[in-house]
Amino acid sequence: MAAQESVYNLLPRLEEKPVKPPRYISTFRPSVKLEIERSKAQWKTMGPAKVAVPSPKNFLKKHSKEPTLPARKKEQESKKLPALSVPRRTDRPVMGVQSKKNFIKTNAVAAITGLPKKPQHIYVDRRQGDKYLLETSGLVPKYIKKKDYGVTPKYVTQRSEEMKKAQKEYENSVLEYLKKKAMKQLSDEERECLLQGLKKNWEEVYHEFQCLSVEIDTIPKKLYKGKLESQMKQLEHDIDVIEKHKVIYIANDSCCEIIASDISTG
Repeated sequence: MAAQESVYNLLPRLEEKPVKPPRYISTFRPSVKLEIERSKAQWKTMGPAKVAVPSPKNFLKKHSKEPTLPARKKEQESKKLPALSVPRRTDRPVMGVQSKKNFIKTNAVAAITGLPKKPQHIYVDRRQGDKYLLETSGLVPKYIKKKDYGVTPKYVTQRSEEMKKAQKEYENSVLEYLKKKAMKQLSDEERECLLQGLKKNWEEVYHEFQCLSVEIDTIPKKLYKGKLESQMKQLEHDIDVIEKHKVIYIANDSCCEIIASDISTG
């Protein structure tokens, strides 16, 4: 594509080359260069000027690089040898000693009077007749012959006693809890006293209800009247329950709950 014609392209433009900044040269360069030249020797990096030539007498010999054992110490040489159980080659037997013992007669008497040797118990488990000792095979019931065989271990009896003790303590705690929760039956005198008290409270509330004004036109009066009516209804309900049931139980709990029963006293 040809370049688009423009007024700015009529006159030729001079290309401006970017000027590079001068290279950075440290101010300490001469001093560093001088210091290096002073500390540098001629053979510093190329090795020594003359190297010693190896001598032809120091050639590699056979077995020279094999590890050598350390020299034997004198202490090991001075150690005494253990006593031998057999006589030495230089020992001589004692001569001239004679014994009057009749070995044939002694052996015959020992064979006649001696106890016979007990045979070893063996077992054979192959048809080729390979024999093995029965005592070390594990087939002999040795464990049942022990003194403590069949006796209950001490830790088992101790553990069972601890379990029985814990069970007894748990049962006692449950019984105490049930006794605390057990209900108490009201006697006739307590029932009559409770009934008279409820009737007296009803009369007091009814007296307050009768003292109310004829015209109840304010909200406090209406609330007070509703409160008295609810108290009277609750007292009437309690009096009716106590008069209807002759047997009454009271639970020994934090909240004294009264339970009435239809069971007759007879």
